[in-house]
Amino acid sequence: MKICVLGDGGWGTALAIVLHRNGHSVRVWGPFPDYSREVETSRRNEKYLAGVDLPDGLRFTADHEEAARDADGIVIAVPSKFYRNVMEQFRGRVPPDTMVVSVTKGLDAETYGRMSDVAQEVLGLNSVCVLSGPSHAEEVARGVPSAIAIACPDHDDAVRFQSIFNSPAFRVYTSTDIVGVELGGAMKNVIAVAAGISDGIGFGDNTKAALVTRGLAEISRLGAALGAQPTTFAGLSGIGDLIVTCMSRLSRNRGVGEQLGSGRSLEEIMGSMEQVAEGVWTCVTAKKLGQDRGVDLPITAEVYAVVHEGKDPRRAVQDLLARDPKPERDT
Repeated sequence: MKICVLGDGGWGTALAIVLHRNGHSVRVWGPFPDYSREVETSRRNEKYLAGVDLPDGLRFTADHEEAARDADGIVIAVPSKFYRNVMEQFRGRVPPDTMVVSVTKGLDAETYGRMSDVAQEVLGLNSVCVLSGPSHAEEVARGVPSAIAIACPDHDDAVRFQSIFNSPAFRVYTSTDIVGVELGGAMKNVIAVAAGISDGIGFGDNTKAALVTRGLAEISRLGAALGAQPTTFAGLSGIGDLIVTCMSRLSRNRGVGEQLGSGRSLEEIMGSMEQVAEGVWTCVTAKKLGQDRGVDLPITAEVYAVVHEGKDPRRAVQDLLARDPKPERDT
């Protein structure tokens, strides 16, 4: 197949490598012409996926028309902050029946909605699938065995995408719960920031386990309010993605939280990063979404307070622990 990947960041590039290995013709679109030419020539994406040699035949371009021309499938890997704007740039360039999968793990700042809904609305598509799960780009690009979920409203579409992405080192499972798979991928970044804050303060494994477990309760609670299937959050895009993002040294969201917990300011942290930590933005939209839906998201609220209101991380932990005791089943 001819596949266009929108987004030349680490995740978009890693998935482009997977697709190329599977025998597809892949073009990767990036927003900066000079950098696209540099990557095309050097065969390295050092800014977003350092140390990985790009295979011959994998093409990079900043030209919208060239990227989308004759594409059988589109993979959208644009950070949530720029997602809607990029979709507007590709409006009218993608036929409504094109196979499209969104792999961005965030929420829309304008509507608080899921990114696949934004793509479907702006591009005028018949449907958009989502791909999410425990998958660091650095490991996927190097062929480290990974497993992930592809969710589409129609099961047959999910099976088609499964066949496109699936390989011995990249196992793909299908789902029809697009809400649960996409929400799990977005919300786990917020909980990972909290886990990193715990690390930065110097707390231990007990604290991390509590944050992950109660974070999963928050994700499940919000998911239920939005119509997700509860069992989805016990799978790859729920607890699976939550574990890898909260525990790994490769996790940018956990890393941002760790630096906040150790006393650095958000401006200092973000100024030193090339890549995106989606949890920094998602905690804003998730907090508003929870308020609109009447869903209690205490960890999300404290992450927001630390990240965007300058609240002392230790005070945030104290306020979480000081909440009224309740039965665990009353999630």
